[in-house]
Amino acid sequence: MAAQGPVGAPFEEWFRNMPVVTRTYMSACVLTTLAVFLNVVTPLDLYLNFQRVGNNLELWRLVTNFLFFDYFGVNFLFHMYFLVRHSRLLEESSFRGRTADFVFMWLLGAISLLTINFGFYYTGLGSKVMFLAPSLAFMVVYVWARRNPNVRMSFLGLFTFNAPYLPWVILGFGFMLGQTLIFDVLGIVVGHAYYYLEDVYPTISNRRLLKTPHIFKQLLDPPNQVPPAFPVQNVDQPDINM
Repeated sequence: MAAQGPVGAPFEEWFRNMPVVTRTYMSACVLTTLAVFLNVVTPLDLYLNFQRVGNNLELWRLVTNFLFFDYFGVNFLFHMYFLVRHSRLLEESSFRGRTADFVFMWLLGAISLLTINFGFYYTGLGSKVMFLAPSLAFMVVYVWARRNPNVRMSFLGLFTFNAPYLPWVILGFGFMLGQTLIFDVLGIVVGHAYYYLEDVYPTISNRRLLKTPHIFKQLLDPPNQVPPAFPVQNVDQPDINM
């Protein structure tokens, strides 16, 4: 009888095969949520509070608010599924061999979301968002959707649509369920800004405004590898069911 591997082998293989940026961010989110579950920290220690950041120098809040979606449960699994799925698809396709560019995209998204939320805090306009992780994840979904215009998707088997409509389908579904839409809207705004500046503006102006710092490329990109000059769109993927 042939020997079989350990029960956890399939998960271990899946985890190791996941691209590095997606794997790192997913692990940080899971560990942060586990720390909350074990009462090592509480969400009050993690949420974004510009007053505490400025007055008490609690600088970690600028990072930890991107690492907590919710307590372990359906909502947490929902966000993890969409985040890991679309981040992995992006990292393995249009960002293949461009780890530095992918990290830079995440960093730009996080800085943009912090800036918008600081504007809400400073002016008193709009709703202050305590955790920006859902918005950052939605930005990733938006960029993937715009870069895959020919991918057909099915929503719960009810209707099909092309991938660029995915963010709006999720937004509409959340509205019907009575969920707060500010997280998704912020993700759409930041995601569209990145998509326009990275994919659209260079084609109409022959200029590129978003340039990954050279030190990022030295630290993160494999040596002696020439990445694609322009983002690669996945045009041959099969239909995707949600």
